[in-house]
Amino acid sequence: MRVVIQRVDKAEVVVEGVTAGSISKGFLIFLGVGSNDTREIADRYIDKILKLRIFADEQGKTNLSLGEVGGEILVISQFTLYADCRKGNRPDFIKAARGGKAKEIYEYFAEGIRKRTGKVQCGIFAADMKVSLINDGPFTVILDEDLFTMGKNV
Repeated sequence: MRVVIQRVDKAEVVVEGVTAGSISKGFLIFLGVGSNDTREIADRYIDKILKLRIFADEQGKTNLSLGEVGGEILVISQFTLYADCRKGNRPDFIKAARGGKAKEIYEYFAEGIRKRTGKVQCGIFAADMKVSLINDGPFTVILDEDLFTMGKNV
């Protein structure tokens, strides 16, 4: 699994001219599902994301979590996070999960956040989406399954 988290003041996703999801203060999450990803891996990511302390406290230190600031989440599926550009100039997406599995894990991930926060919006899986955001900071965090499990202390 590969996740790009952007701390935002607001974000919106539009599909065919219609807003599919929008949030105010919170996280814009681009989610790439890999061919070896499971629901258990998704659960670890959900837990980590909801505990991330990347919002400023009264002293300006990044000490507060999403829940502590009443933030929302917008989740966008993005298989292109698995682009392998090592050979040639055309990306290879061989490590990305295929349609059915990717959609199942994506929906499980979004529902897992919804159950814990109630504050999640989503793009439309496999659609051509137009995403806009106002990045707060900018502050961007990348979680990758290979790096995520190296310390084994998640």
